[in-house]
Amino acid sequence: MSDVFTQLVGQPDAVTTLRAAAAAASAVIRGETVGAGAMTHAWLFTGPPGSGRSVAARSFAAALQCTDPAAGPGCGHCDGCHTTLAGTHPDVRLVVPDGLSIPVAQMRELVLRSATTPANGRWQVLLIEDADRLTEAAGNALLKAVEEPPDRTIFLLCAPSDHPDDISVTIRSRCRVVPLRQPAADAVSALLVERDGVDPKTAAWVAAAAQGHVGRARRLAGDGQARDRRAAVLAVPRQLTGVGACFDAAAALIEAAEAEAAAAVAETDAAERAALETALGAGGTGKGAAGAARGIAGQLKDLEKRQKSRATRAQRDALDRALLDLAGFYRDVLNARWGGPVSPVHADTAALAEAAAQRWTAESTLRRLESVLACRTAIDANVKPRIAVEAMMLELWRG
Repeated sequence: MSDVFTQLVGQPDAVTTLRAAAAAASAVIRGETVGAGAMTHAWLFTGPPGSGRSVAARSFAAALQCTDPAAGPGCGHCDGCHTTLAGTHPDVRLVVPDGLSIPVAQMRELVLRSATTPANGRWQVLLIEDADRLTEAAGNALLKAVEEPPDRTIFLLCAPSDHPDDISVTIRSRCRVVPLRQPAADAVSALLVERDGVDPKTAAWVAAAAQGHVGRARRLAGDGQARDRRAAVLAVPRQLTGVGACFDAAAALIEAAEAEAAAAVAETDAAERAALETALGAGGTGKGAAGAARGIAGQLKDLEKRQKSRATRAQRDALDRALLDLAGFYRDVLNARWGGPVSPVHADTAALAEAAAQRWTAESTLRRLESVLACRTAIDANVKPRIAVEAMMLELWRG
């Protein structure tokens, strides 16, 4: 790896800002005076899913911890860069929510730990992915730390936007915002070819199908099951022949999301349970074994609760990916209907989109697209996914 910012695709303005700030941070460590605003203690990375919010934040954290001054902040090969990107640096704490929210107890503990003296003499970094999932109480705990930041502590927050629905106004006002944009499909394609060795034709196809989402494009390129799930979603418009078919399609979509989520968390769940049982002495015999068993039961119950929350989050994420694919199809139909100059999202179903454009009016196609987007909004507002998806399917059938 030549540079920690190499993986941040299609964000030249953000990279320039972060390089300059990391250089200023290194100057502060050396005891030099830097200009006002060159470096600040709180940063907010915003952008749509797939734009690279967490990649930008992790890369910046690595640049802050870089220990090779000759190569410049973020060299990519020193211990500071390597351990930060690997998630093992002692002074970088990552908050990646497993469930639907980040609880206040977790935030208080992390804020307290982040106030300690850095082990390597540089910075304590608290990086919160999906800061929009902070509960109100957790946000208040974070706000107090951001308002009165400890020396050598940096807060890096990631959220879809700086809107009050995603991040509180008071926290936003104390952060420097780094806006990210959806990377162009050709930039994503080039990354897949260079980094992952994907052949150019496949890379171009999956980059377009993923609508600029780097992680999704990589998954489509290397996972046959992901491609099969996508094909099943794109077959939905042809299956909606009546009310019964709508409910069948909704059930299939929900079940597919549940199966995908279960497969994604199964290995982690099993490893966590085994580690906890081992740590608590499960299977032991002799004096005190009965009391230990009762303690294990309580701990396992707490673990199962956390794992259930993580599974729910994974199901919603899987369902949202499916809905984005479906929205992309109706966008292609609109594009075909109006003869737009842009390339289709789903090149492999372009013929189906052309045929649908001949049958549907532009108004009915737009209503269908809006119903998919409304379903995403409803699920995000905690409407039961099955109810939201069933309502969407009926709207797609009616047109």
